Amino acid sequence: MSQTFDVIIIGAGAAGLHCAWQAAARGLKVIVIDHAKQAGKKILISGGGRCNFTNLYASPENYLSSNPHFCKSALSRYTQWDFIALVEKHGIAYHEKTLGQLFCDDSAKQIVRMLLDECSQYGARVQLRTEVQQLAYDGQAYQITTSQGPLQAPQLVVACGGLSMPKLGATPLGYQIAEQFGHTVLPVRAGLVPFTLHDHDKQAYSELSGLAVDVVASNARASFKEAMLFTHRGLSGPAMLQLSSYWLPGEQFKVDLLPEVQVRDELQSLRQERPKLGLHTALQQWLPKRFASALVATQEWPDKKLADCSNALFDDIAETLSAWPVQPNGTEGYRTAEVTLGGVDTTELSSKTMASQKQAGLYFIGEVVDVTGWLGGYNFQWAWASAYACAQALSNAAKSKLEHVNKADT
Repeated sequence: MSQTFDVIIIGAGAAGLHCAWQAAARGLKVIVIDHAKQAGKKILISGGGRCNFTNLYASPENYLSSNPHFCKSALSRYTQWDFIALVEKHGIAYHEKTLGQLFCDDSAKQIVRMLLDECSQYGARVQLRTEVQQLAYDGQAYQITTSQGPLQAPQLVVACGGLSMPKLGATPLGYQIAEQFGHTVLPVRAGLVPFTLHDHDKQAYSELSGLAVDVVASNARASFKEAMLFTHRGLSGPAMLQLSSYWLPGEQFKVDLLPEVQVRDELQSLRQERPKLGLHTALQQWLPKRFASALVATQEWPDKKLADCSNALFDDIAETLSAWPVQPNGTEGYRTAEVTLGGVDTTELSSKTMASQKQAGLYFIGEVVDVTGWLGGYNFQWAWASAYACAQALSNAAKSKLEHVNKADT
């Protein structure tokens, strides 16, 4: 005998939990199911364990999608200020780190506990360790066979995320459900992910692992002014993670290593003031010593006194430092990616309700949809906003159905 609900939500992550309590608060009988042993696993590890739960400057311009207008409706109806109000209601202390990024003062566990407390308050049931074994629609309700028994509901919300961080239990289930009901899933790939370097570059910069430099990283589509971090595999840090979402395999991009320095002018001034200063030492005025050494070696710049350096050499150095070319070997992939780019085609969803335009009572929210935010709390804000829009729609659909039944009875 199936347990009957108004709404079944697949996925106990940020979007799923937020949608659950919002829908339950509107009077719906809701169950959230997830195969994981713990709710909100991605929340728990985000922001170094402190959860970068939103961004003060979140706006549609901070999102990638094949349909850039799709996210506008949801983001305008549930803003960062709405989620901040929820955080404050629960007495969770937070702070702004940089660039509008808001983090818990204490622990990401507080955000998960907040969402679970809201679910509990309004009666939304969260059932973990539950595998989806079979899913069908009989024309009236979704029939789901699970490892914990059968469930049914007239409305189904897919909130089970993308493929990023498989160690946390990420699966393609959301995409499989979309395809089962005739939806197009746009090509997916890892986003907000470190770059790997070719062996010769990896070897050249192998001694720099752990070193960070403030840079401007750019390609034809985007530019980010943040930190770049050398790793034993390649390049990471906020600037690299951001640019990775705009990078295509095989492409080269440029890095301005000294965005605040007029290198040519500074070298000429130093040559006048300290002509006996070595070029290698001069570059250490602006770059970490180890990085300066590596650049001199890889670029084969002569380490001679500034007095003996030509303007042509200064031009070459200035050009290289302002547009250091990087040809990645690839990325670290889903293993370390924070998000999955691509997903359920938004042209087949309602931007106001997150409802399928192909299948009655079916909704998609959060990362499974082809909407991907920048690094810095933007993806959580999309989760909260899309979940809220969906919860409103679930309530309205349920009311509409009830009114229809009542009219039929009279």
